[in-house]
Amino acid sequence: MKMNANAIRTGLAAALLAVALGAAAAEKDLAPTVANAARAVPPAVENALRKNLPERMPNLPRIDEVSRTPVPGLYEVRVGTDLFYSDAEGNFIINGEMMDTRGRRNLTEERMDKILAIDFSQMPVKDAFTIVRGNGKRKLAVFEDPNCGYCRRFEADLQKIDNVTVYLYLYPILGPDSIEKSKAIWCGKDKGRIWQDWMVRGVPIPRHDADCDVSALARNTEFGKTHKITGTPTLIFADGSRVPGAIGAAAVEKLLVNGGK
Repeated sequence: MKMNANAIRTGLAAALLAVALGAAAAEKDLAPTVANAARAVPPAVENALRKNLPERMPNLPRIDEVSRTPVPGLYEVRVGTDLFYSDAEGNFIINGEMMDTRGRRNLTEERMDKILAIDFSQMPVKDAFTIVRGNGKRKLAVFEDPNCGYCRRFEADLQKIDNVTVYLYLYPILGPDSIEKSKAIWCGKDKGRIWQDWMVRGVPIPRHDADCDVSALARNTEFGKTHKITGTPTLIFADGSRVPGAIGAAAVEKLLVNGGK
């Protein structure tokens, strides 16, 4: 008898819910509150998950963190920048989003925002070029591909933003031509002008010196993979928060004023 994927997921979710409800009786003092969610995971639970999950899932990368969730008996397991949920013994896992229906909050998304936040002071600025407008006091990092249509639209709006230093990271993920264009921009004498001429005004990119060191592009790609930058443009603000996709000048200005929040 065959079962489809939805049936399997439903069965696992039901089983895990039953485990969680059963565990609730043993954890009566742990009401599902933010305060209790932040409490340390019992050592026995963490040891069990770190032992059982790798044994039962040989391809699972190293577990980085185990945390309590607001649901008694249900634990968050973080592997790198991936999250899933498990009962206390690793008998069942759920790969999906946890929603707080009372607060109308996506708890998984909130956790991912924190996990994926980047310390702006640790950004590899040597692998970017800067575009300064006005006093340049505000800071914004942007990952862009020279063949990205959304990036062109974003760059047109960005012209309206003043008093900002933009750290532009070339992120050629749309194919070989994007890599060649990025090399030519990176090797240009005035990277910022060449970039804006191409993206905003459609001026062809000058040919580049074949001996130019373009290793920064590979480092940008690796940095992006590590931090799950999967599309362009991706904006990173001074507080480490990010916005994937093109947003208008008004939205950028608001986020800059609020420090990115």
